Amino acid sequence: MSALMWIAAGSLAAWLWLLLGQGFFWRTDVRLPRTGPGGSGPPEPAGWPSVAVVVPARDESAVLPASLPSLLAQDYPGPAEIFLIDDGSSDGTGKLARQLADEYGGLPLTVDSPGEPGPGWTGKLWAVRHGMALATTRLAADRKDDGGVDYLLLTDADIAHEPDSLRELVRAAEANGLDLVSQMARLRVATYWERLIVPAFVYFFAQLYPFRWVNRPRGRTAAAAGGCVLLRREAAERAGVPEAIRQSVIDDVALARVVKRSGGRIWLGLADRVDSVRPYPRLGELWRMVSRSAYTQLRHNPLLLLVTVAGLAVVYLVPPAAVAAGALTGRPAPLAMGAAAWALMAGTYIPMLRYYRQTLWLAPLLPLTALLYLLMTVDSAVRHHLGQGAAWKGRSYARPSAAP
Repeated sequence: MSALMWIAAGSLAAWLWLLLGQGFFWRTDVRLPRTGPGGSGPPEPAGWPSVAVVVPARDESAVLPASLPSLLAQDYPGPAEIFLIDDGSSDGTGKLARQLADEYGGLPLTVDSPGEPGPGWTGKLWAVRHGMALATTRLAADRKDDGGVDYLLLTDADIAHEPDSLRELVRAAEANGLDLVSQMARLRVATYWERLIVPAFVYFFAQLYPFRWVNRPRGRTAAAAGGCVLLRREAAERAGVPEAIRQSVIDDVALARVVKRSGGRIWLGLADRVDSVRPYPRLGELWRMVSRSAYTQLRHNPLLLLVTVAGLAVVYLVPPAAVAAGALTGRPAPLAMGAAAWALMAGTYIPMLRYYRQTLWLAPLLPLTALLYLLMTVDSAVRHHLGQGAAWKGRSYARPSAAP
């Protein structure tokens, strides 16, 4: 067998494994059960626990009018309050939040600022820390006890929720004894570049962290989607959150890991009624979104980068290359194996495209999308070694040092 044959065979074998052995990551049926007419979700709790909604926000005035009113309008039977933590915004985010609360009413809203992050903290987690402390103090005083809040809903400023979102998250947590319930918000897909890149972003995430593996109580895989995380306060205290993850750039995965390691039960799935309203209309914006944390995901390890690049090439780039080489050289074996691997690749991508309501003609283009992600990952590593670190909204984070 020639080298091309061996490589094409390896790629096909990889896709057979991914199809059957990687937690059925490509399926899109891991979702919260629906309740109400036609639904069969968990029963309502006997008493609805208290919830503090913590929204860290930095320069979010462009998206806040499309997201904050949805939180204010939550139809939740128990005590609930929103804490928007303005992380040093320069665009009037805090003022706009107050104006929206005055206009729409609904759940009580508190806007506060934590000041500049403390040493060793990322800006977002510093804001989350401030919001959690403020919420615990406020709701404990309101309830005239020292227990504080029962649950924390950690949600990003660009996330819009349907009116029953909080109710369904709490219902699922209470009925199933879950300490963390996270939904991966449906990201915006409107422009050409969003259609090409965004569904693949969720597809690759699920491939790396198969939801079924995440949801196994005794499994080692742990992940969450930071845009929508319902966290039991007792579990947060047991896991030492947020102090235990204060340096984490990929804070959602880090949060899930410490909660699971401390004995908590976690659940992650796709959202039906939680959406991101943040636009990424151009390639450059999507590129920055991915590259700012891609090398962090690889623990800033050059060897892991090399393995990742090689793996992406074998899994995603070899199938079309084998088809082209086989067709040009008249060798049917690599052509057939490359075509089979390419077909498996496209077939596993179709459920995600359907979830995003996109044309299925994007499925055969997944190798092109994977090539873009490969280049974004390499760019992330180059930026790190140039000393630029993970940059986000005017802040740059170098490789975290060991926590004291």
